[in-house]
Amino acid sequence: MEQHSDLLVVTDGLAGNRRQALALAGALGLPYREQVLVPHAPWRWLAPRRLPGAGRGFDPALTRLPPPRLAIGCGRQAALATRLLRARGTQTVQILDPRIDPAHWNLVIAPAHDGLAGANVIAVAGSLNPIDDAWLDAARQRFPALASLPAPRTAVLLGGDSAHWRFDRAGFDALAMQLQALQDRDGGSLLFTTSRRTPAEVATALRARFADSAGLLWCGDSDGENPYPGLLGWSDRIVCTPDSVNMLSEACATRAPVWVFDPHGVQGRPRRFIDDLRARGRIHDLAEPALASAVEPLRETARVAALARQRLGLDAS
Repeated sequence: MEQHSDLLVVTDGLAGNRRQALALAGALGLPYREQVLVPHAPWRWLAPRRLPGAGRGFDPALTRLPPPRLAIGCGRQAALATRLLRARGTQTVQILDPRIDPAHWNLVIAPAHDGLAGANVIAVAGSLNPIDDAWLDAARQRFPALASLPAPRTAVLLGGDSAHWRFDRAGFDALAMQLQALQDRDGGSLLFTTSRRTPAEVATALRARFADSAGLLWCGDSDGENPYPGLLGWSDRIVCTPDSVNMLSEACATRAPVWVFDPHGVQGRPRRFIDDLRARGRIHDLAEPALASAVEPLRETARVAALARQRLGLDAS
């Protein structure tokens, strides 16, 4: 069967899934194209299980065009798409635990805290992301004005409610007290950014509490371009809420010390990741009085890409 010699990245379009899949594609160093899936019922309901007629569950381009040599998927819908592509001769890499036998793919890349095992499984600490020294340098060039803010510059990355942690007004008030104490002690600047999951009541309280004192405050598109890359690039230290494995992984990929607010309040599998980061000495509780200045960045993407190239025989072709 004739194949394109390219790499196809497929996701459901969710930001976290796209970021992981595109990060791995970039680390592999192969030209790639991206397809955002629009799954159809009834096949999307039980993805990645293959019901009869599953090939009609996506845009016809996925199954009618010559298959790519390699496909990377992230998320449950993408797991069905990569299964369909593998049946047509494509080598497939699935990111995140598909919750069915990983043998349906050539490689499965899953968070170590999920506990998935298999001969073709690569365990990753946290989540894949593109952050390395070159990425951080580009972020600093993109947001040069942040360099003029008083040091130490403390980036504050706010997430929101999840299945394993709750972030409400009371939680924000507790965080705000700790941040104020930190700034009273050390001076410098607080640089805030929220996420799509940050509750509206928290964003409102953030503006009321820090609008006049924050070095930077971003709560949405009305505040201009999201400065998140610049915060990672210019921060002397980072404070995170504990709800997002992706956000924690990206903060820990920098060379800045990382404090986590309420790390003991997280339940379930993400707690294992937080405990692993604490054991590595990569994160500390915001309530702790001090941090070591030297840190080792957590950067898994290059390691995973090297293993994928080896196992899939990409270097030999």
